[in-house]
Amino acid sequence: MPAVQPQPFDRQCLRLVLVTDGRGDQVRLEAVVAAAVRGGVRCVQLREPHWSVRQQLHAAERLLPLLVPVGGLLLANDRVDLAAAGATHGVQIGHRSLPPELARGVLGPQRLLGYSAHDQGELDLAAAAGCDFALLSPVWATESKPGMPHLGEARAAVLTAHARLPVLWLGGITPMHAARIAALPAPHRPIGIAVRSALMAAQDPQFAAAALLAALGSGVADS
Repeated sequence: MPAVQPQPFDRQCLRLVLVTDGRGDQVRLEAVVAAAVRGGVRCVQLREPHWSVRQQLHAAERLLPLLVPVGGLLLANDRVDLAAAGATHGVQIGHRSLPPELARGVLGPQRLLGYSAHDQGELDLAAAAGCDFALLSPVWATESKPGMPHLGEARAAVLTAHARLPVLWLGGITPMHAARIAALPAPHRPIGIAVRSALMAAQDPQFAAAALLAALGSGVADS
């Protein structure tokens, strides 16, 4: 597998990020990603924690041809080694992963590094470690983690305004929420959103992706 060429950080690619749901169905995963890309998704986070590294590498080989032709990005979840080896454009890590400053040292400046944050301290940590962006969650209640406390729109907006790096929102986001995000003033508005069930569980992922992007409008990535 040839190494994926590094790409500069393009906020437009992160307007709508699809996070795979960990169900481990390769055929279904490819079908959903293909449809979501047709609907406008330009970044996919491969989050399949029960797969071996070899399985994730195979999945990356299958997903990249769907994303590269449209200028899209593929991120590995937690697997800094896959990104460093050039199997993906970058990696999404969190508090259980390799510390972000070490991950940045392994990846170098060219590969994208995202950090999953839940509070101000984690946002500050991500910025200090040189992460390209942070994924703030959960903003709203989410079906994937029932009963988990969520930040709420007001708190997430304050955290975003004080963050020292670009922020995406994750957690229970619907087209209605996306429209509310688009209406926020720029300091409080994320550069994009990440969704899991909204696309992975959608009957028509292409339509669902297009609806989310339409609700976001054109200005979100310029926050």
